[in-house]
Amino acid sequence: MAQTINDKVKTFIIENFLFGDTSYDLTDTASLIENDIIDSTGVLELVAFIEDQFGIAMADADIVPANLDSLARIAGFIQSRAAVPVTA
Repeated sequence: MAQTINDKVKTFIIENFLFGDTSYDLTDTASLIENDIIDSTGVLELVAFIEDQFGIAMADADIVPANLDSLARIAGFIQSRAAVPVTA
């Protein structure tokens, strides 16, 4: 079964920011910033991942919490910008 956008982003966050700790309860709507999962440097890493993985060129105006502060927001942003099939 193909990984969904949400699954790919969640895997990236767990591996890169939680250092593989799968015991952390990372819900789709949890704030990545407020929960201290990512900081400003982490946001840049996340942007690079999104650009590389999904072929999206992100403008400075796209790099805002409304697009990048939770798994749900990230997946929604990617779906709105990429020719990626929407899967549940």
